[in-house]
Amino acid sequence: MRPFTWSPVSLAVVSAGLGHPCPARLLADGIAEAVCRSLAAGGARAEVEVLELHRLAPDLAQHSAQGRASRDLREAIAAVVAADGLVVATPVLAAAPSEVFDAFFAVLGAGVLSGMPVLLAVDSSSRRPPPDLTQGVRRRLTGVHAELVPTVVVAGPEDRERSAPGASGRLSDHIDQAAAELAAAMRAHRR
Repeated sequence: MRPFTWSPVSLAVVSAGLGHPCPARLLADGIAEAVCRSLAAGGARAEVEVLELHRLAPDLAQHSAQGRASRDLREAIAAVVAADGLVVATPVLAAAPSEVFDAFFAVLGAGVLSGMPVLLAVDSSSRRPPPDLTQGVRRRLTGVHAELVPTVVVAGPEDRERSAPGASGRLSDHIDQAAAELAAAMRAHRR
């Protein structure tokens, strides 16, 4: 008798950074790798799709002005909605996420991600981020009824300075903890 095998789980990675490469994308990539390792440790294989929202900026502007979603925007929405879990990484300036982050999640509409496990990661440009750094980002994600995992990964300039080859110990620990939480939530969500 052959052992039972699960079909691959789907992980969508949304990077709301600007330009390429950007710190938010690098952070998202590191988190996605940790989530895949955590899933693999539990016997699951992940298929990862990365969406860079800066590439959709013209499509989001068109949607805002004309109410029509381009094919690329519809495909991005479909990938996010169909995923078993989501990693969202955005830069945060003055306690506000990037404009493309806000525009994309506004297009999704209320409740579309109901119950979707989401790992939130923010890249702060400030060495002393304000205590409510993630409040605006959380509000947008809870507006679409996403289920945020408890650990939020926050990276600052000191993490980038120390992490030319890899993340600092503190950041690495947070990434591993959040990744394990997301992997567990994805397995539970799949059942």
